Amino acid sequence: MNITVVGSGYVGLVTGVCLAHIGHTVICVDNNHEKIKRLKLGEVPIYEPGLEELLKKYLKNKRLSFTTSIADAAKRSTVIFIAVGTPSKKNGEADLTYVENVARDIARVMDSYKLIVEKSTVPADTGQRIKRTIAMNLSRKFRKGNEVTLDFDVASNPEFLREGSAVHDFMNPDRVVIGVESAKAERLLREMYAPLKPVMVVTDINSAELIKHASNSFLATKISFINAIAQVCDHVGADVLKVAEGMGFDKRIGRKFLDAGIGYGGSCFPKDVDAFIRLSEKNGYHFNLLKEVRNVNEEQTALFVRLIEDKLWIIKDKVIGVLGVAFKPNTDDMRNAPSIGIIEALQREGAKVKAYDPQAMPNAKKVFKNVTYCSDPYALAKGCDCLLLLTEWDEFRKLDFKKIKRVMKHAILFDGRNFYNDRNLKASGFEYYGVGRGMLERKRG
Repeated sequence: MNITVVGSGYVGLVTGVCLAHIGHTVICVDNNHEKIKRLKLGEVPIYEPGLEELLKKYLKNKRLSFTTSIADAAKRSTVIFIAVGTPSKKNGEADLTYVENVARDIARVMDSYKLIVEKSTVPADTGQRIKRTIAMNLSRKFRKGNEVTLDFDVASNPEFLREGSAVHDFMNPDRVVIGVESAKAERLLREMYAPLKPVMVVTDINSAELIKHASNSFLATKISFINAIAQVCDHVGADVLKVAEGMGFDKRIGRKFLDAGIGYGGSCFPKDVDAFIRLSEKNGYHFNLLKEVRNVNEEQTALFVRLIEDKLWIIKDKVIGVLGVAFKPNTDDMRNAPSIGIIEALQREGAKVKAYDPQAMPNAKKVFKNVTYCSDPYALAKGCDCLLLLTEWDEFRKLDFKKIKRVMKHAILFDGRNFYNDRNLKASGFEYYGVGRGMLERKRG
């Protein structure tokens, strides 16, 4: 099948490369000329395990190509994905400017049947707006008054890709959701995904759009719930890891996303929760549950900084080493990373911050001022008053903490992801503080 993917960010690029991998001919489009130039050379502008190898392979055999021209790509494709950004407005609502612009550009060059598919995360009813935009911007030869004479379809196919495992997730989906209005659109999308042999969930367009927001918001709710439990654990002397383990064995609950820490980040959960709250309000429902999910998440970084202040006492002039700054491991993405709020709060108190991350330091340099970046964890630890574990990269699991202790001023580690075994750290001579591990002074109300 000939496919165009408009937008070559995390979602669009992974989608395009993986569609080529399962046998289709794919054109990826982006209006960033420098990005397209690099992609044509086989240079991947993001870190995503397995992506670069596949991109180079299908670029070489010409099943994958890159361009800045929507017109050229759209004319050569039957299926056109819209995978552009939908950033948040100040009120939390999704900004659909890029989606509308792409829909308009596609309409102006259409001269045969096209299936236009939303891949971007968008609020319910966006599909209908895309359909109207296309109808209004078709060439006059395909319009007779209010009647459109050119056949086309709009569909929704939300993505459920996790950064750091996006290629694996595409190739091994839990389900593929498609929202369609015609048998033809359903047939094309089923045919396109057939090599994956997935479970297909076929709905109307509005339901498909809502499934994505509902899924991400529910996962964010699980994270905030266990973080709220962690706060209780700290004050009553319980261990959130044991609480989560006991809860997780219940098949109705499950263990996934019950990991207490410094909160969720990235480009999806914060934005999608805000957008779902705003969508609900616009339609007459005040989603107070999700507002509290957001509040708990925003509180986590402040609570972690408070823990550091409680144990270090004076922050000013302390040297603090940060292990990991990306919002999660296996990605270089700094968008809404919890490390941002934590580092900036410590700097406001006069701390001297050093950082190391296996992949995200180039992006971190665009975010932080006056942070010293180190070549490895051992260089990071030298002269530090404490270490913070903020991103649970696997390489941090193998660190020699006895060696690290020898180069630190004070062997103190604050584990923002409950990544380490506190007994092992204490055996290496460290003071260890996790999240929800019963380590705060108990307070009785």
